Amino acid sequence: MSISNEVPEHPCVSPVSNQVFERRLIEKYIAENGADPISGQPLSEEQLIDIKVSHPIRPKAPSATSIPAILKSLQDEWDAVMLHSFTLRQQLQTTRQELSHALYQHDAACRVIARLTKEVTAAREALATLKPQAGLIAPQAALASQPAAVGAGGEAMEISEQVGMTPEIIQKLQDKATVLTTERKKRGKTVPEELVRAEDLGKYRQVASHAGLHSASIPGILSLDLCPTDTNKVLTGGADKNVVVFDRREEQIVATLKGHTKKVSSVIYHPAQAVVFSASPDSTIRVWSVSGGNCVQVIRAHEASVTGLSLHATGDYLLSSSEDQYWAFSDIQTGRVLTKVTDETAGCALTCAQFHPDGLIFGTGTADSQIKIWDLKERTNVANFPGHSGPVTSIAFSENGYYLATGAQDSSLKLWDLRKLKNFKTITLDNNYEVKSLVFDQSGTYLAVGGSDIRVYICKQWSEVLNFSDHSGLVTGVAFGEHAQFLASSGMDRSLKFYSL
Repeated sequence: MSISNEVPEHPCVSPVSNQVFERRLIEKYIAENGADPISGQPLSEEQLIDIKVSHPIRPKAPSATSIPAILKSLQDEWDAVMLHSFTLRQQLQTTRQELSHALYQHDAACRVIARLTKEVTAAREALATLKPQAGLIAPQAALASQPAAVGAGGEAMEISEQVGMTPEIIQKLQDKATVLTTERKKRGKTVPEELVRAEDLGKYRQVASHAGLHSASIPGILSLDLCPTDTNKVLTGGADKNVVVFDRREEQIVATLKGHTKKVSSVIYHPAQAVVFSASPDSTIRVWSVSGGNCVQVIRAHEASVTGLSLHATGDYLLSSSEDQYWAFSDIQTGRVLTKVTDETAGCALTCAQFHPDGLIFGTGTADSQIKIWDLKERTNVANFPGHSGPVTSIAFSENGYYLATGAQDSSLKLWDLRKLKNFKTITLDNNYEVKSLVFDQSGTYLAVGGSDIRVYICKQWSEVLNFSDHSGLVTGVAFGEHAQFLASSGMDRSLKFYSL
């Protein structure tokens, strides 16, 4: 048969090509093409001529004429199916391996992308801190020109080896203390004429509030200091890892100093140079140039969070305390740690540190509610003041050199007489009152307390002359302007506030 090459069941002939076809197949072909499959000439179903034959018997294939032959063909069919199945299984296994490999590659690529993203972020942060040192002016030139202090690119090198207290340093400390003691005796007990009187201080009200100094995404100013020689220069440290220098008179930010990797817990403004200091739980102390807007020194004196910072009266040395249980005395010019001491018997984290106005003794507060007084020259613990309960949060020496004020997590304020080494006054605050900051004014007449609110006490009578609760969060810092002509405060509501008449 011309199309299927098999014996037709219903044969018919095409008058166009004279070929025999299976009627079923030729009808389908004509329906689709309308032509003869052999000659290609037009052809319709009506033209087909049936051929009458007796019913044909299809011959069997020679291979299927016996039972063994049929079994053989079945066996061949089975073998072919098995081979095909085996090939499919092999292809499946290969595809699975390729998929697994692709998934591993995807996972590795994701990890690399994440690491590169992290490195780019770190590089951007580092770039933000690396500003050219050419902007440093004379007072900072001494800091920046120290060969051991600053590495390439302006980022301070990490210096931590202890140098020791040389006789020259001890003599320098002694000379400064002698000068300060003499000056204090000359001043005597007279109060400066320019000092604001208590009745006027009691009339102070909030006159300014600035909330834009630090990031709103990580709110909170954690520390505050004013430049002792120009109290219009304000310094703050924030939970956003930044240190900000603010001009109170111009009401504008002078510098934003970036470099710490954790929040900034303590800040100090140098009295004579355009230099500021900051400490952080990232275990570093940084020295910054205000004019250059960059970090000129990193002092790595501690192995844990730095909890307290105090500048020596010479302006050349820093005292720091840490959760690593040590206090350290460092040279700000070289960034070197001169000495580092711990109380072996106590074995307790230090929470704060403050120099006595003469600079030969200082106090540290501990996590187990002790106040320890240390002799700097001998590096020994000379007195302990127990009495608080809970970690000591703040300590402050009065300018008269006799009084020490301390606050702890027991909602009380204690005053100690350094001549008699005893507690002569305890001011019990409201229940759950948190003391975060204590400061005497420069004349030693007033004591300000910052915490759950702001309170100002007049010394000797220890009566409250002021109480502010303008901050919506905890007050973290308080400071007096020159002659107490204004009061500054910072808080966890990220605002810096000023109060005066």
